[in-house]
Amino acid sequence: MPHLSIISSSVRTGRNSDRVALYFKNYIESNAMATVEILDLKEYNFPIFDERLSLQKDPSQKTLEFAEKIKSSDGIIIITSEYNGGYPASLKNIIDLLYNEWYKKPVAISTVSNGIFGGTQVITSLQFSLWKIRAWTVPAMFPVPNVHKSFDPTGVPIDKEGTDKRVAVFLAELLWCINANEKMKTV
Repeated sequence: MPHLSIISSSVRTGRNSDRVALYFKNYIESNAMATVEILDLKEYNFPIFDERLSLQKDPSQKTLEFAEKIKSSDGIIIITSEYNGGYPASLKNIIDLLYNEWYKKPVAISTVSNGIFGGTQVITSLQFSLWKIRAWTVPAMFPVPNVHKSFDPTGVPIDKEGTDKRVAVFLAELLWCINANEKMKTV
């Protein structure tokens, strides 16, 4: 069974993207699709890194643990808010922190916003950053418009049937990429 890490990237007070992270975790576990953990960047509260991890002289234990979680995950789901057409600095910070840990790692993107576009304006710039560090971005996307109206604070979707149908397709694509990635390692 694959192991997934969900990166909840917003660190703002009053954020709503963590609702989507909770939903994904609950859905994946209740459908026995993978083992899963949430890597909440608000809880990590990382400083702004001034150097890539591989070049740091004395990285913190917390930083090393985070890097190992990314490296040991079979796939990553990034939940990101859109702020002024871009993704949060907290997310850019950890993307740039790592390099080899992202190599050929299947990464699926879910964007969220309080508006009607669901954070879709951020997808291209995030995909480009991930591409530059050689991650494998999954083609399927999971935008969530009006996130504050679409999920309750515990991650329960208001339209459970419709949301479950969309997430099934999204996760099937991620799991397919994970399986293909594993097959390529044996070639």
